[in-house]
Amino acid sequence: MGILSGNPQDEPMHYGEVFGVWSYLSASKGLLVTYQMFINHTGDKDLKGFLEDLTRAMQQEIQQVENLLKANGVAPPPTPAERPVASLESIPAGARFNDPEIAAGVGHDLAAGLVACSQIIGQCIREDIAMMYSQFHSAKVQFGQRLLRISKEKGWLVPPPLHLQTPELVHA
Repeated sequence: MGILSGNPQDEPMHYGEVFGVWSYLSASKGLLVTYQMFINHTGDKDLKGFLEDLTRAMQQEIQQVENLLKANGVAPPPTPAERPVASLESIPAGARFNDPEIAAGVGHDLAAGLVACSQIIGQCIREDIAMMYSQFHSAKVQFGQRLLRISKEKGWLVPPPLHLQTPELVHA
């Protein structure tokens, strides 16, 4: 196999891996500062704790991905400034994100993150990168399950119309 044999970390990244990893990092950095802002807006202690855990996990992911890109000679995307801590009471009521909106938005982002991780895993030829994104994917599944439980417990989950009855089949 030549260049693709031996230690995966010694293998070059192909253009698809570079683009996928770089794009994932760029999106993660943007979401991190958004979630820092959401922490300021939430009044629910369970949601706040969830967001704090999620942002800590994201900071670790971001560091891993930045290290990967730097080790492969790729400049990482710019990092937005971290958001300052603010008191919920200092944010006018009409300007606040409310807890159900935050939970729904983060849930959507987690679902999109699962797709992004799966896409990167699928295009990888480097096992170490595929494994790293498999771990990210697994963490997103766990965070998604935790958020779903919180949303159900708080009554924030708005389900689509439920299909309770199936129509009677007409035999011809």
